[in-house]
Amino acid sequence: MDEKALVAALTARGETVAAAESLTAGLVCATLARVPGASAVLRGGLVVYATELKAALAGVSPELLAGHGAVHPEVAAQLAEGARDRCGATWGLGLTGVAGPSAQDGVEPGTVHVGLAGPGTRTVRSLALAGDRDLIRTESVLAAFALLGEHLA
Repeated sequence: MDEKALVAALTARGETVAAAESLTAGLVCATLARVPGASAVLRGGLVVYATELKAALAGVSPELLAGHGAVHPEVAAQLAEGARDRCGATWGLGLTGVAGPSAQDGVEPGTVHVGLAGPGTRTVRSLALAGDRDLIRTESVLAAFALLGEHLA
């Protein structure tokens, strides 16, 4: 589902979305905000590029971060929950991964985890993306939109 369809679907349902973004650094929210009418559904977002901000701003478990690092499926799930809770949204998206060009903490570029939290929903989609930094970030945003779209359909 692209950003226009996502905004339309959320609007029709009277629901909202927020995001906690690491590797995409606000691209999810910026992409949604391009759509006229997005203010009815986009609550806000947290750019948690630095690992310690994932805990401080989004509520990710410090023990999880210390034990598994910032690029982990459970981190994406907790980012999604944190975005939803802190922004007061129906749905929360959480994105973490490595855009490249080099590995981070032993995690290869293109490794991405997208979390979704919402009514009765807590799920993560893990991806192995190929391409340059910009493509990996763009594909991560599209994957987040697709994941949310599947739960709205």
